[in-house]
Amino acid sequence: MSAPAPDPVFTAFCAAGLWPGLGKRAAAELPAAGITSADAVTADRLLALPRVGRQRAERLFSSFLAAQPTYAVVALLVGAGLEARLAATAADALGSDAARRLRDDPWALLGLPGVTLGDADRLAISVLPGADRQDSRRGRAIVAMTLRTATRDGHTVLPADLVVAALRAEQIADPAAAIAAAVESGEVLEHEPPEPEFDEDADLDELPEPDPALRTLSLARFGMAEEAVAENVARLAATAERIADPAAVRSVAKGLDDAQKAAVAQVLGAGVSLLTGGPGTGKSRTVAAIVTLLRSKGSEVALAAPTGRAAKRLEELTDHPAVTVHRLLGAQGTSGGFARNEEWPLDADVVVVDEASMLDVELTAALLEACPDGTHLLLVGDPAQLPSIGPGHVLGDLIDSGVVPFTELTTLYRQAEGGAIARLANAVRAGELPPVDSPDREVVVVPATGSAEAAQRVVQLVTDSIPRALGIDPATVQVVTPVHRGAAGTIELNKALKAKLNPGEGTVWGFDVGDRVVATANHLDLEPIGFANGEVGVVTGTGDGTLDVAFASGPVTVSGKAMSDLRHGWAITVHRAQGSEWPGVVVVLPPEAGGMLSRPLVYTALTRAQRHLSVVHASGAALARAVREVDVRPRRTRLAQLLAENAG
Repeated sequence: MSAPAPDPVFTAFCAAGLWPGLGKRAAAELPAAGITSADAVTADRLLALPRVGRQRAERLFSSFLAAQPTYAVVALLVGAGLEARLAATAADALGSDAARRLRDDPWALLGLPGVTLGDADRLAISVLPGADRQDSRRGRAIVAMTLRTATRDGHTVLPADLVVAALRAEQIADPAAAIAAAVESGEVLEHEPPEPEFDEDADLDELPEPDPALRTLSLARFGMAEEAVAENVARLAATAERIADPAAVRSVAKGLDDAQKAAVAQVLGAGVSLLTGGPGTGKSRTVAAIVTLLRSKGSEVALAAPTGRAAKRLEELTDHPAVTVHRLLGAQGTSGGFARNEEWPLDADVVVVDEASMLDVELTAALLEACPDGTHLLLVGDPAQLPSIGPGHVLGDLIDSGVVPFTELTTLYRQAEGGAIARLANAVRAGELPPVDSPDREVVVVPATGSAEAAQRVVQLVTDSIPRALGIDPATVQVVTPVHRGAAGTIELNKALKAKLNPGEGTVWGFDVGDRVVATANHLDLEPIGFANGEVGVVTGTGDGTLDVAFASGPVTVSGKAMSDLRHGWAITVHRAQGSEWPGVVVVLPPEAGGMLSRPLVYTALTRAQRHLSVVHASGAALARAVREVDVRPRRTRLAQLLAENAG
């Protein structure tokens, strides 16, 4: 009698690596042990596998039972001809009854990253008798999908007209009904157009009507976050009491110019205030003076920044402890929520956050909600840098609203210590690309024709020229590129730099001791302190499927799912580099980056360097054009309007 045919669902489940603890090799050995379907999985049968003892067999059996919610989703996906690996994300996002929820509404699959409308339609055809493209659940899902896609470009809202156009493009006959269903589900918010301004003596019968073209829609989570930011800014502004007399600024005024003194005085009175300026304009010196003054008055000060490196730098400059914003708020590793909130607020009189251009709207809302009445919040940043990776344009909107007091520092002080880098960066910030004048080789421009030559130049600079000519250790040189793909993107550059700087087999998940790594997601629940997206560290040890990594914020043992959120980090994207600085930086601008280049991106890349900056330039005229034209895609947000309304 022949062995039973393998069950395609079971085979797909094992092949997709969804059985916790079962490696590829053990998965390949299952059929020989007679395990070809879910019903055939028992601890005794697992004991027949090579290298599996009683304890491991029991553990594998338990983990298989625990993975049943994921298994049920695999059955649906395989039945629809979709990839089984989506099941893990579906079970995470939709919970233990994910399969039932997908049977009830197959278009819920669209909420997962990497799923197309075609995928969701195939699932619908597979699980719904008589599936119809005019199904109200489908229209509702397309509304949310359109808004989600916009959030990837940083928008928190979209004009309703654009959403209607997206619905029509997918042959939805009644877009208004689809939008109404999305709003009714609670996932989407509808925002009426703002009331038009008019003269007080205008005839009441002839008042202009709100423009219906200005009606917008948002995903509820981002619409509510913007409303929370506006309300909490107004609350802090209304409840702030003066910490000290403005005359107290004299005690720390030595070496500060008038604008810097004004910024110090502003924090003493304002509930929320902003301090902005380019590199070398003395933001750090001003923050240090603020901290010194507040501590002398006995005020409790909390310092934070979005990244581990920026927090460390803030701590060194102020001689006062600083942490990441996520750590300040007590980020909950798995839920994505924060321990610090309205119920358990921060116990600081003054909260100072550096690199505030990196704050997205949800993190800002969480930060403000955790500030009790009377707290003074100072946001320090450079609005010319790239906006946050997450949706929103918080720092820019706070400035544009005109309701939050802000001081902009414009005088360039860092001539002696950072002359050429600061001069070039400030010229780019103003939209100019001057010829580099740097006899001391603080800034070097290396032309290249094409990506392959650019990549060779990068490797040569990091491994030979910069260490030899300038004495900067390759371990403190960071390569920054706008792209992942191509010869001068992060993927290929990391391979080339690993081969030169730390060759090895990649013993654990492709990594060896001595490898530089970068985090691509937050995992703050790992022992002892976790890591945040964008943090760069070095592998110091390997275990059985684990890595010990030394990050700027401290050592972490990385295991499980967190492993898949580490990449090699000799070369990283400009977005990931934001908020960090290194002694030496090599910025590479390959031809593929042409369309992505913008003034904020180029400016953010250049300002990562402390002592030396090499620019490998292979993007031709696209660079000058990008610097001249700023960012052609402003973010659509409601925050500035809400701030003004709340203040009014």
